[in-house]
Amino acid sequence: MIPRRRRMLLIGLVLTGVIVSAALALRAFQLNLQYFFSPTQVADGEAPVERAFRLGGMVVEESVAREQGSLTVSFTVTDYAHSIPVQYTGVLPDLFQEGKGVVTVGHLNSDGQFFAEEVLAKHDENYMPPEVAEALERAEEGGQQ
Repeated sequence: MIPRRRRMLLIGLVLTGVIVSAALALRAFQLNLQYFFSPTQVADGEAPVERAFRLGGMVVEESVAREQGSLTVSFTVTDYAHSIPVQYTGVLPDLFQEGKGVVTVGHLNSDGQFFAEEVLAKHDENYMPPEVAEALERAEEGGQQ
């Protein structure tokens, strides 16, 4: 094999490797990407069914129900325009409370029930994730019109 052909083969193999690596990285990124949706967006059908995403809003007062003898908790998340029932099995964060902001990570089944795999509670009284604040603001504006 002449040196020029060998060099071209090496360059071709390196380019192929870079392209395959970039494609695999992009695919992994797409699979792990989680979008944020408010209860209104979920109710409008914008959220994916059977695919993980983030659901945020406020925990409805007196909606938290714990199953006796298990770690399963059911509660409702609202943006004051729509509400979505959530079920979570695990230990809730210490700051989780009714009437406070929450972001859950999980998936929606075909019946409209959200199954959370992770629950994130706000860390102090002044903080609210920007997505939740925007969703609540949009819902309040829509309710006033």
